[in-house]
Amino acid sequence: MSRTLEKTVAFQGERGAYSEQACRESLPGYRTIPCRTFEEVFQAVDEREAAVGMIPVENSIAGVVSDSYDLLGVFQLHILGEYYLRVRHCLLGTRAAQIDGLRAVYSHPQALAQCRTFIRKHGWSCNAVYDTAGAAAALAERDDPFEAAIAAELCAELYGLSILARDIQDSHLNTTRFLKIVKDRSVPPKDVACKTSLVFEVRNIPAALYKCLGGFATNGVNLTRLESRPVPGTPWSYHFYLDFQGRLEDRPCRLALEELDFFTSSLKILGSYPEASNWYETR
Repeated sequence: MSRTLEKTVAFQGERGAYSEQACRESLPGYRTIPCRTFEEVFQAVDEREAAVGMIPVENSIAGVVSDSYDLLGVFQLHILGEYYLRVRHCLLGTRAAQIDGLRAVYSHPQALAQCRTFIRKHGWSCNAVYDTAGAAAALAERDDPFEAAIAAELCAELYGLSILARDIQDSHLNTTRFLKIVKDRSVPPKDVACKTSLVFEVRNIPAALYKCLGGFATNGVNLTRLESRPVPGTPWSYHFYLDFQGRLEDRPCRLALEELDFFTSSLKILGSYPEASNWYETR
């Protein structure tokens, strides 16, 4: 890895997005590189314009981030680690804004939905935009004291806005899981708990998925996630994304993967990586 890439991490969104907050918390000291789309994050890592990519893959309320999963299957990149970010929505306003004087609030549709109770209580009109951080940046540009944005606390620092209220989300267990992706595969330390992620397509035989998963049960390997996604260009065919606890070198995992391979038409290992230290706290 070149010296210029040692401390760079790409994320999707405007400056101040929750993805950038995940970068700062998980990889302190790294220079963050904003990208317009998830595909641009993958391309930046694939072309070695960034050392790491930080991509959200699922949210405890909104569910799976389908674009991220689809791109994991397309690009030849590897998972370095995971990170769980507790989503804490803030109400941001201009320096002159007061909660009682607000008339409208702007944010991403999911953020507006996740703060529905707080918004309804104040009777504000909702305006959906493409990005939480983008809502904050646009508000700072308009400098309208009668409008507010719902975004991360980081946006107040970046765009010179006031924090009018914190933790306004309906659910305080709102959490997003991120994966850190890299160009070259790394082997996790032997003394840490690990997860392994992979993607496979089943063979066209009866009970194929049942048979694919049977090896994990008989070998005592714990599955933590199973997600199906359509195969591009092949109607009614599906890839399955699977996470399990353990690493490729563990004997039970190795035996389970040997059995899985027998019942699949394609199998791609996305990586073995350290399990996030705060994973159990978010369940």
